[in-house]
Amino acid sequence: MEKLTDATRSLRWYAGLTVVLFGVVPAAMVALLVARGNTPGSVGYLLIGGIPLVVAALVQLIRGLTGTDPEEISRRLHLSMALVAGADVLLLGGNALIRMATN
Repeated sequence: MEKLTDATRSLRWYAGLTVVLFGVVPAAMVALLVARGNTPGSVGYLLIGGIPLVVAALVQLIRGLTGTDPEEISRRLHLSMALVAGADVLLLGGNALIRMATN
């Protein structure tokens, strides 16, 4: 009996971990920094763009995990990881730039 392997199995794991570790967690950390007042208030404006990117990444991740066509799955999971990268650049990079400018 030949064991069939899913070509997108590892991509599904990596995309899921990417969205959680590099999307949800940094967005929550920046939101908590703003809420506690440990960062300049203007960093809160970055959340206006960063949170929708993370939500869009979560939507694409879910659509990729529930898909049936391997090519479509791959495209959606890659898009979710790209959206997370954009959210990280916006949130973490913007936070660093604003902190450097205010000090």
